[in-house]
Amino acid sequence: MGGPDDLERLWTPHRMAYIRGENKPADASSGECPFCRVPRLEDADGLVVRRGERAFVLLNLYPYAPGHLMVCPYRHLSLYDETTDEEAAEIADLTKQAMATLRAASRAEGFNIGMNQGAVAGAGIAAHLHQHVVPRWPGDQNFMPIIGRTKTLPELLGDTRALLAERWVG
Repeated sequence: MGGPDDLERLWTPHRMAYIRGENKPADASSGECPFCRVPRLEDADGLVVRRGERAFVLLNLYPYAPGHLMVCPYRHLSLYDETTDEEAAEIADLTKQAMATLRAASRAEGFNIGMNQGAVAGAGIAAHLHQHVVPRWPGDQNFMPIIGRTKTLPELLGDTRALLAERWVG
């Protein structure tokens, strides 16, 4: 315990805010969570790729893969079955558009799409519903994350946001 493990280390101090739970709402009553604040920002500052009438699409600040998007309703709610029919339809439409955009902009060949409902299900911000759209490519789970224990992101998040916003399909 606590001994050397022969793994390389990459310094990622920006992740400490996530690890410490900063800016996470404590429960569903909070209206000042990150997903409530982002729509009030300029698109580039909030990493917003697309805005709809009832939901919006933004880049994940802590992506699993390059181009990892999230679709969020504007309304602060925690569970999918709390959405209105209109919100659910727009979340679905924006998810389909996100997939088409990622295919066109980065030649994504597959996707992981899903919602983690509640902290016990793995939701990092359980108080505000969000659907992940994670693009996948052949070999993207290569030696870097598996053996090298390192994730690589080939471009800055702001550059990815600008590219996807410019090439949005829908």
